[in-house]
Amino acid sequence: MAPPLIQLTDIHLTFGGHPLLEGVNLSVSAGERVCLVGRNGSGKSTLLKIAAGLVEPDAGTRFVQPGALIRYLAQEPDLTAFETTLAYVESGLSPTDESYQARYMLERVGLTGAESTAALSGGEARRAALAHALAPNPDILLLDEPTNHLDLPAIEWLETELKQLSCALVLISHDRRFLETLSRTTVWLDRGIAQRVEIGFGQFEAWRDQKLAEEEVAQHKLDRKIVAEEHWVRYGVTARRKRNVKRMANLAALRTQRREWRRATGKAVLETAAAEPSGALVIEAKGIGKAYGGRDIVKDLSTRVMRGDRLGIVGPNGAGKTTLVNMLIGRLAPDTGTIKLGANIEMVGLEQNRDSLDPNWTLKEALTGGRGDTVKVGGETRHVMSYLKDFLFTPQQARTPLRVLSGGERGRLMLARALAKPSNLLVLDEPTNDLDLEMLDVLEEMLGDYTGTVILISHDRDFLDRVVNAVIVPEGDGRWQEYAGGYADMLAQRGGELAAVPRAPAAAGSPRDKVEPAPQAPDPVQNKRKLSFKEKHALETLPATMAALEDKIAKLQEKLSAPDLYQRDRKSFETATAELGKAQAELAAAEERWLELEMLRETLG
Repeated sequence: MAPPLIQLTDIHLTFGGHPLLEGVNLSVSAGERVCLVGRNGSGKSTLLKIAAGLVEPDAGTRFVQPGALIRYLAQEPDLTAFETTLAYVESGLSPTDESYQARYMLERVGLTGAESTAALSGGEARRAALAHALAPNPDILLLDEPTNHLDLPAIEWLETELKQLSCALVLISHDRRFLETLSRTTVWLDRGIAQRVEIGFGQFEAWRDQKLAEEEVAQHKLDRKIVAEEHWVRYGVTARRKRNVKRMANLAALRTQRREWRRATGKAVLETAAAEPSGALVIEAKGIGKAYGGRDIVKDLSTRVMRGDRLGIVGPNGAGKTTLVNMLIGRLAPDTGTIKLGANIEMVGLEQNRDSLDPNWTLKEALTGGRGDTVKVGGETRHVMSYLKDFLFTPQQARTPLRVLSGGERGRLMLARALAKPSNLLVLDEPTNDLDLEMLDVLEEMLGDYTGTVILISHDRDFLDRVVNAVIVPEGDGRWQEYAGGYADMLAQRGGELAAVPRAPAAAGSPRDKVEPAPQAPDPVQNKRKLSFKEKHALETLPATMAALEDKIAKLQEKLSAPDLYQRDRKSFETATAELGKAQAELAAAEERWLELEMLRETLG
C-alpha cells in the first residue's frame, strides 16, 4: 500500500466541555477518493480543517508527506482580502506554477478574473474558490461542501472535472449523487469516533444501518445481562467471597459500559400542520410571460398544477426560477398571459435566504416570536422545548443566539418555522441546503406523506428524483418546458444535459485541453424494453411478502421486549434475536427490490 500523503493519528478535540473528536484517525494516500460523512455538528468540517492545518487539536498528531501540496476549499470561503477573482486565484498558486494556470481555471469555471470579489454572488464566489483550489494541481484536495450555491450545470461540470483528476480527494457533501459518483472509501464520523470502510457512498448507508442495528441488539443484550446480575445480587449471593467479589466487579464494569455508551442521535420528526384540502386545481397558467430589460425570463408558458402534484423547478443560476415560481403562486404579476389560483389554498414558503432572521434572536425567540414558552403548531399549542426536540435541538440550545448556529442548524430552524403553519401548498426554495443526509431522508419521507401540493426549486439531483413527479426546465430564450418524472427522467426525455457552465474558450495548446464527450441519445432498444414475467410476478407478490415480514418482526420484537426472557430462556432469546436480524435484512432487501421494480415500471410506462 502506498504511504499516506496525510495522516491524522489519535485526534482529540473538545468544544465547550463537550468532546467533539475522541481518538479519530484519518489516512489519505495518493489517488484515494474519500468521502467524510456524519450528522450536522459531528465534527466533519473541523476534522477537515485539522487535516488542512488550520485548526490545532487538543491531542494527536498530523503528518504530511514532505513536498505534498494540499489545497482546502472552505464551506464559506473568504475572498475579502483580494480585489479581483484573478488576484484571489493567483494567491493559491505554488511558487513553481505559472500565472496562466489561474486564468485558465477561471475560464473553466465561467469567470474572467476581472470580477470584484465584493460584488460576487454566492455561486460566483464558490466557482472562484474552486478555481483557487484546482489551479495549482494539488496532490490532495480537501473539499467542504463544494456544490453549495452551484447550479446543476456547474455541479455536473465539477463532477466531471474531479473524476478526471489524479490527485487524492477528501469530500464533505450533502449531495448523494455527487458522493456516489466520486467516492471509493467512506469515513463515518459518529459520536466522536471515525470508522473507515473501503466502499463508496452508494453502499455506505446500508452498511451504516446494519451497524446501528447490531449496536442496538448488543446494547439490548447488555441490558438483559445487567438485569440478570442484579437479580443474582438480590437473591443469589453465596458465601464464596472471592467469586462474589469478582462477580460484583464484573457487574460494576457492565454498569460503567452501559453508562458510557452514547446512543446514536435520534431521528428528527417532521410533520406538516395540515390545512383543509385545496381544490382539485391548484394553479393554472396560460401563456404567461415576463421580461426584464428587454430580456425574456419566461415566454409563453402554459401549465396546470393539480392537488397532490410535486413540481420541481430546475435550471442554471440566473435562468429565472424564482421569478417563475413567484408568478405561479401569485406574488408577481405576469407581463402577458393569465394565472388562476384554485380554491381554499393555504400556502407556506421556505425561502433560500436563511439570513433573514435576526442573528441576535435565540432559537426559542425565533419560534415563539419572543412571547412565552409555547409555539402554535397547526393551531395547537406545544411547549417550545418539545417542538425543538422534534428537530434534534437540545434544551440547552434553546437560548443559543442564531448567529452561532451552523448552516445545517439554521436549515432545521427554517423548516421548524415553516412546518408549524397549516398548509396545503408548500413552496420550497433550496430546502436541502446544508442539511445532513439523515435529515434529507426525513424531509423526503415527510414530503412523500404530505397530502397537499409541493413546488420546489432544487439543485440536488437525487432529492429531485426521490420527491417530484414533474420538472420544469429552461430551454433558452425564455422558453420553459415541463417533463414528467424526476431529474433523471427529464434528462432521458431531453436526450442531453442542461446548458453547461458558461466559460470562455481555453487558450490553444493549453496543457489541460480536454475533449468534452457529446451527450449520448437514449438507446431506442432500451426504450422498447418491457417488464419480464419474473419481474411482474415479483412486483405483485412482494407487498404480501413485506407485510408478512413486518408482522414477523413485530412479533419477535414483542417477544424480546419481555424483561425476564434472557434470564428465563437464554436460548430462546438468542434464537429470537437471530431471527429478528434475519427478518429485518430480508425486509430491507424486499423493500429495495420492490422500489427498484416500481421505478422500472414507471420508467417503462
